[in-house]
Amino acid sequence: MVLLRRLAAFGVLAIAVAAVCVALVRLDRVPDADAATLIVVGGSLLVGGFLLLPLFTGADDPLDPRRFVVTGADPRTVAWSVVAASPLGLPGLVVIAVAVAMVVAWTGHGASPALAVVAALLLVVTTLLAARCAMAVSALALRDRRSPQLTGLLVTAAAIVVIPMAVFAFSLEWSGGLPTPLSGAAEVLAVTPLGAAVAIPLRTGGALVVSVLVAVLTIAALAAVWRVLVATMMSATEREVSVRERRGLGWFAVMPGTPGGAIAARSIVYWSSDPRHLANVVVVPIASLLIVLPLLVVGVPLSTVALIPPPILALFLGWLVHNDVAYDSTGVWLHISAGVRGVADRMGRLVPVLLLGVPLLALAITGAVWLHGRWAILPALVGVCVSLFATGLGLSSIASVAAPYAVSRPGEGPFEQPQRTGGSAAQAVVLFGSIVLSAPALWSGWLGLGGDERAAWTSFWTGIGVGAVVLTAGIVIGGMVFEHRTSRIMEFAETL
Repeated sequence: MVLLRRLAAFGVLAIAVAAVCVALVRLDRVPDADAATLIVVGGSLLVGGFLLLPLFTGADDPLDPRRFVVTGADPRTVAWSVVAASPLGLPGLVVIAVAVAMVVAWTGHGASPALAVVAALLLVVTTLLAARCAMAVSALALRDRRSPQLTGLLVTAAAIVVIPMAVFAFSLEWSGGLPTPLSGAAEVLAVTPLGAAVAIPLRTGGALVVSVLVAVLTIAALAAVWRVLVATMMSATEREVSVRERRGLGWFAVMPGTPGGAIAARSIVYWSSDPRHLANVVVVPIASLLIVLPLLVVGVPLSTVALIPPPILALFLGWLVHNDVAYDSTGVWLHISAGVRGVADRMGRLVPVLLLGVPLLALAITGAVWLHGRWAILPALVGVCVSLFATGLGLSSIASVAAPYAVSRPGEGPFEQPQRTGGSAAQAVVLFGSIVLSAPALWSGWLGLGGDERAAWTSFWTGIGVGAVVLTAGIVIGGMVFEHRTSRIMEFAETL
């Protein structure tokens, strides 16, 4: 059965790569501007895919630097030897095949062959270094607890996304060209680490210099990160005990000496070490960006699309803790047996997501408004995001104790789900409840987007007010439910 799954995955990968390569070669019949857009966007997706996919797949890496610890080799030697051998593996062959097809596409639209070859080499090095860094981060953060079920999910995603995109490229001959916002996105990607290398043969003058500098600096940065990661991986086993001794109480020494502070410290520890939480932390920001890609393709202006990811991110960040008690089933008995007040438990468990969500939303909101180009919309976007985030946390504080449901056990893959029914309606209640409660801020924000500055400030104050009220009420009510249902929570935790 395992062999059949691997053969199926290889078959889908081969079809996807072949479709992409053929689509690139056939770009000679597409106008230069459309071809440039497709190449830059496609190359950016390639680099982004090699940077993100290793974070989720559980594939064994035959070139894992930790395998060379027993040889006594210097980490610097191991780092560059692994990079040199990377093109010989299946991911390296995929990148090389796509790079060769891109050389054909570049030269077919008048690019210099020498410049095309240089760009292809930069693309290969950037992609493989990005994959190496991602695999190292995955190995250090998630260790060996990644879910093998996710590999099949990613193969399905390749069949659903990559192959239709190649078919879309085939259809350009009679479809009449690309949406204008996609061309704008390509212009932005051409000066980012994702698309700088593939944009080099398509640019001239100062734009060419910028793309070259960005591509070279990206490779230098990835090489430096890779070098540090290899040194960390090869010495982590030796330093693990001493580091733990030096840290002492860690977060417990930082947080206040109260029941809520102790719960917050322990929650931060398991949020930063439990693969189930780490998977959510990685997936939520990526999902908020991927949701808007179809909008760009169908022609929604980039200035409008840029405002969508922050509210989605705020919604899912608030939703993350709706089943927190189930994820902490091995430790919740400590709180109950110690007689901790329910409010202290509810407040302490929100600290990790607040530490993560506040700076993340600040960056997302700032970047979104910058791309939108009109800073008068900032109050409305802040109000909407605060409302969605805070109401989600408030409702989650109630749902996690009122209707917990079974999740994967500690040590299992983050994407494994037990065969058990009941309680999962809490997911929808928290998600849609946050949207309903944030409706006043959303409506005022929509009016502010139309140019009404007073509505933008109305959205700001409404969002903060509703968010604060719901969050406070959620903590208080959730604390009361926690104290009332202690025996049922203990019974639930024992069944996981």
